[in-house]
Amino acid sequence: MLTKRQNLLETIRGGNPDRYVKQYEAFHPIGGKMGGDPFKKMNTAPKPGELNVVNAWGVTRSWPEGNPGAFPVHTPDKIVCKDVTEWQKYVKAPSVIFSDEEWEPYVKEAEAVDRNEEFVTAMVFPGIFEQCHYLLELQECLVNFYEEPEAMKELIDYIADWEIQYAEQLCKYIKPDALFHHDDWGSQISTFLAPDMFEEFYLDAYKRVYGYYKDHGVELIIHHSDSYAATLVPYMIDMGIDIWQGVMTSNDIPKLIEQYGGQISFMGGIESAKVDYPGWTEDVIKSEVFKACDEFGKGKKYFIPCATQGGPISTFPGVYDLVDKYIDEKSKIDF
Repeated sequence: MLTKRQNLLETIRGGNPDRYVKQYEAFHPIGGKMGGDPFKKMNTAPKPGELNVVNAWGVTRSWPEGNPGAFPVHTPDKIVCKDVTEWQKYVKAPSVIFSDEEWEPYVKEAEAVDRNEEFVTAMVFPGIFEQCHYLLELQECLVNFYEEPEAMKELIDYIADWEIQYAEQLCKYIKPDALFHHDDWGSQISTFLAPDMFEEFYLDAYKRVYGYYKDHGVELIIHHSDSYAATLVPYMIDMGIDIWQGVMTSNDIPKLIEQYGGQISFMGGIESAKVDYPGWTEDVIKSEVFKACDEFGKGKKYFIPCATQGGPISTFPGVYDLVDKYIDEKSKIDF
């Protein structure tokens, strides 16, 4: 039987997996399910039910009970960057430099992982686009691509430079095998930016960031965007993304696998909104898992069945484990 790591590599490389990859089973996030390190410890984030928590960038976020995650609060008094043409005045990147002692527990955790079994995984979020709209407010951010393109490019470069500084520390201390990076690039039906605009503003920044990780020993880049982003897949490949996690069914997953399989793999296909909701039932979860495996996993290559939510968690207790259970059941049928 292949290890979890080996089975994932067989799946994404078009080899001979002996079962479906079970969501995030091959990844060991250092510091907990959604990752941890000295910067995250300092970078205050809201827990479910917490409101108006300010992080190290000055962004205020809230996580109302029952919602799948936290989101910025953009009342006028809480917007960090009031004017993108003066972003240097408002945006101050936090330090990512911490002592060896502060890194020690995370280093020990990474050293204890059996890297033949699992990928030591660094978790980074938000990504470059999300950081822009966290700082600016989403609508204002999108307008600025048209009205203030040069200032937006400067801000994007500043954020990318900071991400590389963070990457230096992660690679120095925990030496990750994989990076799991969040950055939602669209809604359920469309990207936030037209593909040519996405290329103009974000491609080079991401090539720099992901290139740094690849040049410093990171084998896999997993990018989370639970959205429509099919038109951005060529840029994902150019950036160095190995797995697009969060791929929704609006993306025509079979067509993507046929067209791009071997260059990138697709992790998702089980809509979190259809399985992870108040009053969820086991029968619905089983049906959605089996449907995803039948429709997208029949070739047993380039597809990882997974809830689209960005992490090994669920909003409602029990859902994540049942998705795992029925992926196991489907593996026994299909392999």
